[in-house]
Amino acid sequence: MGDGLRTIRIATADRSVVSAAQSAVAADENLDGWEIEQIEEVKDLVSAPPAPGDVLIVDAWIKERNVYELLRQLAGRTKCRTFVLVEGGNQIAEPIARFCGATGVLERPISASKLCAAFGAGVAARPKPPVEARGTGDTEFALPAALLAEIAGEAPAATSNRDDELMRAVIDPVTGLFNYPFLQYKLDEEFKRARRFNAPLACAMLGFESAASDDVLRELSSIFLSASRDTDVLGRFDENSFLFLLPNTGPDGAEIMARRVADTAEERRFLDLVGDRIEVAIGIANYPSPDIGHKGELFAAAREAFLEARHAGGGVVVSAL
Repeated sequence: MGDGLRTIRIATADRSVVSAAQSAVAADENLDGWEIEQIEEVKDLVSAPPAPGDVLIVDAWIKERNVYELLRQLAGRTKCRTFVLVEGGNQIAEPIARFCGATGVLERPISASKLCAAFGAGVAARPKPPVEARGTGDTEFALPAALLAEIAGEAPAATSNRDDELMRAVIDPVTGLFNYPFLQYKLDEEFKRARRFNAPLACAMLGFESAASDDVLRELSSIFLSASRDTDVLGRFDENSFLFLLPNTGPDGAEIMARRVADTAEERRFLDLVGDRIEVAIGIANYPSPDIGHKGELFAAAREAFLEARHAGGGVVVSAL
């Protein structure tokens, strides 16, 4: 470690990667003040995570474990910018790396221009790992092993199956909507985009009391999809509730969509597992709002409105925030 310098920590067993990074730092004055440190064993990275001001680069070719599984373990433990070092042209690595908590990817070979471009992004701290909403709080979401191997370059690409594997990793198998972990990722992404461009974003929580059959859940999902646009994000939050993210949608547009869904569900007269009518409740929150400064507040406002609607026996409630 250096004397007060900021550190680029590279988790790799490949000395040539470290040498390339050292040469890049020495060659560009924009990287003055940075030093390179090699982390040869993953256990050292897990036991002593980098400091918030450092940068971590994890080689996708590390042998101890899959790099994306490692990112899931580190998410929430480190607050530094984190990049995965991948082969050039690996188009699927970027979204999966971000989904697993990383800042992004760097393509081999490391160069000064690539480091400058990455460090200039100024991305904030990595998110904590999502957990299943109806779980105990310690459930880890696991991506398919074959997909992880392919992303890391450990297995030959199966182009015909790659997109299907990726979709299965983020889709709820019953409804065909996005699953809870991916909803968390998209909530963070869409809120940051809305705040950056001062664009409207609506968050709607929909659900009902009791439990329903898979057939009913699938029919409800078809109603949601029919009422939505391609840019909307629709997901299953837990057993009997759903979350909608509606980019570039103001309060009026969100309420129109919600009432369309509620009216159609009412017409279908869905029944729960004991034969009682399902009364759909929907709560809506909107950004921008002077009382909403981060994604957690947007979600909390939508959930509060949803609980109010459910307590009233169904219908649509728009948050006063």
